[in-house]
Order: sequence, then C-alpha cells, then structure tokens
Amino acid sequence: MLICVFLGFTSGLPLFTLVYLVQAWLRSEGVNLKEIGLFALIQFPYTWKFVWAPLMDRYVPRLPFWRPGRRRGWMLATQLLVAGAIASLGFVSPREAIWTVAALTALVAFFGASQDIVIDAYRRELLADTEQGLGNAVHVNAYKVAALVPGSLSLILSDHLPWTAVFAVTGAFMLPGIVLTLVVREPQVHGAPPKNLREAIVSPLAEFVSRDGLAAAVLVLSFVFLYKLGDTMATTLSTSFFLDLGFDKTQIGVIAKTTAFWASLAGGIIGGAWLVKIGIARGLWIFGFVQILSTLGFAWLAKIGPSPAALALIYGFETFATGLTLAAFTAYIASTTDPRYTATQFALFTSLASVPRTLASAASGFVVAKIGWFDYFLVCAALAAPGMLLLPKIAPWRQPG
Repeated sequence: MLICVFLGFTSGLPLFTLVYLVQAWLRSEGVNLKEIGLFALIQFPYTWKFVWAPLMDRYVPRLPFWRPGRRRGWMLATQLLVAGAIASLGFVSPREAIWTVAALTALVAFFGASQDIVIDAYRRELLADTEQGLGNAVHVNAYKVAALVPGSLSLILSDHLPWTAVFAVTGAFMLPGIVLTLVVREPQVHGAPPKNLREAIVSPLAEFVSRDGLAAAVLVLSFVFLYKLGDTMATTLSTSFFLDLGFDKTQIGVIAKTTAFWASLAGGIIGGAWLVKIGIARGLWIFGFVQILSTLGFAWLAKIGPSPAALALIYGFETFATGLTLAAFTAYIASTTDPRYTATQFALFTSLASVPRTLASAASGFVVAKIGWFDYFLVCAALAAPGMLLLPKIAPWRQPG
C-alpha cells in the first residue's frame, strides 16, 4: 500500500502540472482563454496511450550494468523524462515562444501518459485480487494529493519566485517516485510476456471483445467515455474560473487547493469503504448523482461572486464528490481488466476515460467566451446525464458486487 501511495503521487504530478500550473502560468502571462482551452489538446497522449502500451508489455529496458526488469525499467525511464520536461518549462516564455511551450507541454503529457501505463500495470500485477480495491483507492487518493504541488504550493511560490524556480521545484517532486522505483521489487508476471509485438497488440483486444461479445464491449467503452464527461469539463478551467471571478493566486492556493486536499482524501476513503458495503454498481449510481450536484455548485459560485467561504465549501464538495466517483470508477475499470494483459487493457480504458479532458475540454474556452461561466456549468451538469443513463445496462442497481 505504501508503494501505491508513492506511485499514485508520481503518476498524478505531470497531469496536474498541465491542468493547474501551466494553465495559471499561461493566464498570468497574458494568454487568452481560447488559446488556454486549445492547450488541452496537448493532453492527447493520455487519450491515445493504448497505442504504444503494447510496446511496454513486449520490450524490457536494459542497461549494461543493471537489469531492472520490464515494469521497473519503464517506470524509471519515464519518471526521469517527466522530471526533466517539467523543469525545462521554466526556461521558456509563453509570450515569446508559444510553440516551444506547446512542444514542451506535449512532452510532459507523453512521458506522463507513458508513466501511467507502466504504473497501472505494475500495481495490477503487484497486488493480489483481494487487495485490488484498497490498492486502487489508495492510488487514487495519492494521485489527487499530487494536485497540491502544482495546484497549491507552486501557485503560491509563483507569487514570490521566478517561473524558472517554480517549475524546477515542481519537477523535483518526481524524486520520491524515482527513489522508490530503484528499491522496490519487480512484480510477479501473470503468464509469459508476449513473444512478439503482434501478440502484444492482438491478444488483449481479442480477449476483451470475445469476453461478452462486441455489443457488450462497445457498451463498456461508451460508459467509460461518458461517465465523468460533465465533471471533467466543469473542472478543466477551474483555475481560470477562480481568477476571472476575482480570487488572487494565493487565495486559490491556500483556500481552494488546501480544502481540495482534505476533501479529496475524505471522498476517496469514504468512497472506498462504502464500496465494500454497497458494491461497485450502487456506488456508480449514488456517487454519480453526487457528482452532478457538485457541478451545479460551480454555477452557484458564478452567481454569488468571489466569496472565500463559498470557494472553500463548493470546491471542497466538488473534490469530495470526485474522490467518491474515482473510487467507484477506478474499481469498475480494474474489474474489467484481465491480469494477463494488464498494460494494454488498462491503458485502453483509462485512455478512453481521458478523452473528455482533452477533446471536449479543448472547446471549453470557446463555450465560456460565448455563454459565460454560469450557463457553462449548467451545460456541464447536463452532460453527466448520458453516462448515468447507461448504468441500468452497465451496472444494474440490484447487481451484486
């Protein structure tokens, strides 16, 4: 479980750097909302990581003086690359070299997505079946805790230090994960690794489609895409929303993100414990409705204006709801994954779940500019409905477990 804590934190850091810190950096440097929204497209590696996941199942990184194994080797390589890419952002000016910024953030996304592939596979192979629920809940909590660094500490530092130092400090938070990778053991392999690249690509997909038929597979993929669509769109421009509402960066860092830390932990812990009693199916139903209510809270904040108390309450409730839904959603994804094809199937499901964050979120800046923040959050709440409507087929209320 301690391994899950460190790797969950390491996994979340690059994504939250892109979502929170880079967004605040671009906005502070005068980049407009439309361009910031388009920057979400750079996160496409999180959507398409299943494409190269078979390579990480098939090949084993080797060094002349060290044989770390398949999972540890890929973890170390991607962690070092993420740290270097984040630190390099501080040496570029968005006003003078916006395309260089775009290239560097794309590298952060690519290396971060690749790291997610191998960390998900490592966790699935490391934990026994009876430990998967708890392990995934711990991982999700640590993943959310990582948001405190780029979303809180780094924002506060940016009011007092140059951006070069801010991004260097942020990148340095990859070190605990790097050290852990050097000392942990390689997990037990479930069956022989793929003998060739064709086997690494075809077998995981064939197993998923043949399990319950093509129609059932399409239904599962549709649900994975739609379930968190509205919530993801509501939070993708949250930092810009808070800044436009009149909060300064220190208020956002101290009030919103610190509140989010405790609320996220509470949501993950309560969600994980509650799932043991009510099962994944009912968890998806109950937590899904809570998620919709949390999105409507943003609309209320847009109406009342920059109230620190309301910011703490509404953002705390939103992150609490996200903790609940992530616990159920991640448990559902794990339950659909065959341990023989860990990296590729896990990457496929999590890639699809990230599509709203990249494709749909890219248009969010244009939507806000046209209809305003209040109506935007009403639209986000409505976008949660399609995923909920699939629940009777995906996870019937009376379904056990």
